[in-house]
Amino acid sequence: MLETAALAAGMSWASGFRLYLAVLTAGVLARLGWLDLPSGLEVLSSWWVIGVAAILTVTEFVADKVPGFDTAWDGIQTFIRIPAGAILAAAAFGHMDPQWTVAAGLVGGTLAGTAHAAKAGTRALINVSPEPFSNWVASFTEDVGTVGGLLLAIFLPVVFLVLLGVFLLVAIWLLPRLWRGVKRLHAGLRGVGRGSTQGPSHRP
Repeated sequence: MLETAALAAGMSWASGFRLYLAVLTAGVLARLGWLDLPSGLEVLSSWWVIGVAAILTVTEFVADKVPGFDTAWDGIQTFIRIPAGAILAAAAFGHMDPQWTVAAGLVGGTLAGTAHAAKAGTRALINVSPEPFSNWVASFTEDVGTVGGLLLAIFLPVVFLVLLGVFLLVAIWLLPRLWRGVKRLHAGLRGVGRGSTQGPSHRP
């Protein structure tokens, strides 16, 4: 139960940052014999799933390194990462009683949504900076963190669950501040847009 819970939490949490990389990592580890997937997730080890996940991982890797475009990408992924996180978590408990599956789906969607909100909000604020280096550092950190967190969930589940608890506590503190920052950013951009459309005023 502990290993299944950690895997479900790890997959859903990682999906909030890098869905395709999480699916690819789990599929490759299962193919190599290093991970025994629950019956509901065995499809991840299919070569078709691995191939599609690899293509999408490369696409996201490039898209996430382009300042500005990464925020648009995150906007689109809002409708993919969160449902996928719920589905993956529910599938991990698919061999158990239905109430466990439903509960896992709800928790998985929440974890994916929390991770996605933290990622998208942070990157939107980072993109205010004119230089691309902070964006690249954040993106590479998310790449490494996704794989590292998923490996911890698989091989050191207790450590991962403890760190996940710390992440949730930080997220509870951080997300309201990110939301206020994003709101101020949007308000500032709207003000700039209105000023540019009105143009300079001329007095006789």
